[in-house]
Amino acid sequence: MRAQFRSRIRLILAFIVLAALLILTRLYFIQIVHGEEYSQKADRQFASGGSGLFDRGSIYFTRKDGTLISAATVTTGFLVAINPQTLADPEGAYGAISAVSSSTLSKSAFLAAATKKTQVYIEVAHRLSEADGKTLAEKAIPGVQVLRERWRYYPGATLSAHSIGTVSYGSSDTLSGQTGLEAAYDVPLMRSGNGLYKNFFAELFSNVGNLLVSARDAREGDVVTTIEPEVQTRLENDLAKLNDRYSSRESGGIIMDPATGEIIALASFPTFDENNRQEVGPSALRNPLVENVHEFGSIMKPITMTSGLDAGVITPQTTYNDTGCITVNTARICNWDLKPRGVIPMRQIIVQSLNVGASWVATELGQDSFREYFTKIFGQKTGIDLPNEGRALLSNLSKPQQINYDTASYGQGIAVTPIQMIRALGALANGGVMVQPHLVSTIRLNSGIDRKLDWGKGVQVFSATAVRDTAEMMTAVVDEKLENGKAKIPTMSVAAKTGTAQLTDGRGGYASDRFFHSFAGFFPSYNPRFIILLYTNDPKNVTYASDTLGTTFLDLVHFLIDYYAVPPDRGIATTTPL
Repeated sequence: MRAQFRSRIRLILAFIVLAALLILTRLYFIQIVHGEEYSQKADRQFASGGSGLFDRGSIYFTRKDGTLISAATVTTGFLVAINPQTLADPEGAYGAISAVSSSTLSKSAFLAAATKKTQVYIEVAHRLSEADGKTLAEKAIPGVQVLRERWRYYPGATLSAHSIGTVSYGSSDTLSGQTGLEAAYDVPLMRSGNGLYKNFFAELFSNVGNLLVSARDAREGDVVTTIEPEVQTRLENDLAKLNDRYSSRESGGIIMDPATGEIIALASFPTFDENNRQEVGPSALRNPLVENVHEFGSIMKPITMTSGLDAGVITPQTTYNDTGCITVNTARICNWDLKPRGVIPMRQIIVQSLNVGASWVATELGQDSFREYFTKIFGQKTGIDLPNEGRALLSNLSKPQQINYDTASYGQGIAVTPIQMIRALGALANGGVMVQPHLVSTIRLNSGIDRKLDWGKGVQVFSATAVRDTAEMMTAVVDEKLENGKAKIPTMSVAAKTGTAQLTDGRGGYASDRFFHSFAGFFPSYNPRFIILLYTNDPKNVTYASDTLGTTFLDLVHFLIDYYAVPPDRGIATTTPL
């Protein structure tokens, strides 16, 4: 009996110790993890009309070494409110408040608010710094309240603004994500805050079935992106210089890991300052790399070539007679220089960027096969984790006229988004597998658990042999054609293709002097670490993409090789051991 009694006592003591440990852990989450929220919100509960403090999860960039850098956070300062019923000196109060307020405080509006004697709480200034708020509070002006305030802050200002997105009041009275990752990941970033107004013990013993982790800690968290801040900064700076130099309407770029779909950098110029959006219109907040479609021109030729190789209608050794110009359905298709090349192999279609050659491959492929390949590649959205993704315009491929397939073969007559374009070309750099591009790798839950996002293994759209054959052709573009061969890197193979497309004239045709330039490439050619897509829309006084984008592309390649210490893949001297 005594032994049984002792066993029961030990069991009861063990239960008590376990319960105590769980309660202590819960206390840690309440007092340490959420303690600042309690403290600051308590400051607001005695303010008439005062609302709860804004709260939201953070968004992080990820440096190449894994260090997290803040992209979006919450910062703390003060707001100023007046009580017209007790405000004795409106003129003096206005002077004191305007002296510390960084935003312009209208004197007439302030004095008008001060006359509203039926009200006891009117907010007149926001986002005062810690120092300015305390300075004003120390004056103890009758009728003036200085209260804690928190707001969304973006340390990088313009850095990755289109991707990080914005927070504002939507259709409800709640601040929530409206664009970019702020909108796409609004659920984990949103903070309900309801638990912070409960009695402390009610919070402590709520969710008794889960004392260790509350429901919101298992749902709410921070967002960790794949964007590398140094690479993002470099890309944005290069695009700004490019756009200014050619007075383009817009320029954009994407750097991606073709094997995983991780976006390392994604940028568009012009951009905007996330912390100063008073003059920013809704259209400027759109992400053109995800939402807008373009006719990309000749960077589409590698897709056409790989489709033909994959279908088996051509091989790298196949030849055709290039006549310089052909007539298809009464329309004339010509090479960029109007010159014939005679009987040449497939390789030269890519190296010399021949429209007649791409049209010939499209004809060999046949309309049904051509449509099947292009619909499989561009017919669906990529599923990138950004809102409002656009759809490709492929309606010409449902028409019977061969001209529609021939022009599509070299990137005219069909339009796709930049993110669709890099995803498609990424398959050429990834053994024929098209992956899902994305900007977020992890949700860091408040519970302390890192939830890794699964983006799948991709879809096989081409054979590995077909994409390698095309990669060899694209490598020859850099080694032989770009800058007349001077762009060749002796220690690194780089595959690339330029694209120059005519812009529409607004009357159903194409302008002869306005162009959309694009440039895409990956390296090392046969085991790529990165793929880069660049474009500039309507550059002035220049015709070809090799002139506008070639230098920027090569500079980015060299930067990435150095920054990531990408090992060389050719030109390495070897010795045979004795």
